[in-house]
Amino acid sequence: MTEIDAKTDALVPAWLHLPDIAEKLDVEVTRVRQLVKEGQLIAVRRGENRTLQVPAAFIDGSKVVKGLSGTLTLLRDDGFSDEEMLEWLFTPDPTLPGTPAQALSENRGTEVKRRAQALAV
Repeated sequence: MTEIDAKTDALVPAWLHLPDIAEKLDVEVTRVRQLVKEGQLIAVRRGENRTLQVPAAFIDGSKVVKGLSGTLTLLRDDGFSDEEMLEWLFTPDPTLPGTPAQALSENRGTEVKRRAQALAV
């Protein structure tokens, strides 16, 4: 859990508080905190009260977006910080097209993971 700068914050179109995610996933808030701790979600402190929030794009209906966890693991293994991962996931890439986060939500995770692996080279 980290704080992010205004530039990275502006890249993410929408955020959810942990209780909202718990409601969507139909789990306790402690389970959402566990997902963050395990690295399956990225939560940052933001807003006036510095509350923990997760990009809304990471939640698809009642589940975590398919392929997100594996992508985060690849980026973390490449030495990316939470802020750098958010920046990479939400920066538009005309060759995808869209952002890597958008591609994950559109079930194009294989291409996103391939690009994440290429970053390590």
